[in-house]
Amino acid sequence: MSGRTILHTESSPGWGGQEVRNLTEARWLQELGWRVLVACRPGGAILARAQRAGITAFPVPMKRAWDLFAVQRLVALIRRERVDLVNTHSSVDAWLGGMAARLARIPVVRSRHVSIPIRRRLNPVYTLLADRVITSGEAIRRLVIAAGVSPDRVVAVPAGVDLAAFSQPAGGDRVRREFGLGRPVIGSIAMFRGSKGHDLLLEAFDRLRGQFPEARLLLVGDGIRRPWVESLARERGLNGWVTFTGFREDVPDLLGAMDCFALASTRTEGVPQSLLQAMAAGVPVVASAVGGIPEAIEDGATGLLVPPGDPGALAAALGSVLKDPEAARRRAAAGRALVAARFSRERMMGRLTALYGELIAR
Repeated sequence: MSGRTILHTESSPGWGGQEVRNLTEARWLQELGWRVLVACRPGGAILARAQRAGITAFPVPMKRAWDLFAVQRLVALIRRERVDLVNTHSSVDAWLGGMAARLARIPVVRSRHVSIPIRRRLNPVYTLLADRVITSGEAIRRLVIAAGVSPDRVVAVPAGVDLAAFSQPAGGDRVRREFGLGRPVIGSIAMFRGSKGHDLLLEAFDRLRGQFPEARLLLVGDGIRRPWVESLARERGLNGWVTFTGFREDVPDLLGAMDCFALASTRTEGVPQSLLQAMAAGVPVVASAVGGIPEAIEDGATGLLVPPGDPGALAAALGSVLKDPEAARRRAAAGRALVAARFSRERMMGRLTALYGELIAR
């Protein structure tokens, strides 16, 4: 079935885990012999990055769900490029791309990346404008089914991990030198948005300082709430203890610099890519028990889970990792084995291409 053409639509103007996954999978599909196109908003972050990655991208204005001009543009694109299947990703393009695919009479897949409940039962985006719904974990799959979508039309396909890229991160020392970090290092890789809980992570880290005065916090990522989190760090007197790196692409090296990976999300998570990557790199992990995170972390076996919104519990879990590194390493080894068995690039791409092939062949 390789050689067929897939069109991904993405109306989000930003850059986060969802967009990173979309481009990563587009590149992997191309390596498997599929032809991949991306339709995205002019000036959106994904446009230039897609072009740099060697993925053909088309700017299509997509600001409103009922923009018939955008639908017309997408239909023309589908027909001109002989697209075989459309995969939509965000709220606006799910309407526009779904309508365009229906008018062009080709199959359409709707990807649901976040664990926010769907407000409207029997939402047409998931019923009329999608032949299948892909979710980034079983927790989100249950939410889609609860919204009235038939279970046989909803498939969980979490993000895959390129195990070879994360198996032996060798750049940890370079990263520590770059930022003047000693040991231990607690790190987090996440967009700075409200649901990621950076404020809770700062509070938890502050509570640890007395017990672990040499510990440092490495926060990787960018986003609209970064200035606010930086101001919180200043207010707590953490300037010498917390490092903000901004957006980085050397994720394996950053993970190699960490003694513990933390994700303090409060809501709206699938199975986070950064968490799976940390586990693949053999880094001990601590995360909130929200969304699809418990699908990757078995508490006490492959990592540590804490209740969302509880900085005290988060501080205690982080402290236990630093106090007993041998136990943390055992959990990390089990976590890496779990990722290799259940979340490898090959396994996830096999599920995705099988789904695409089934729909195209109908």
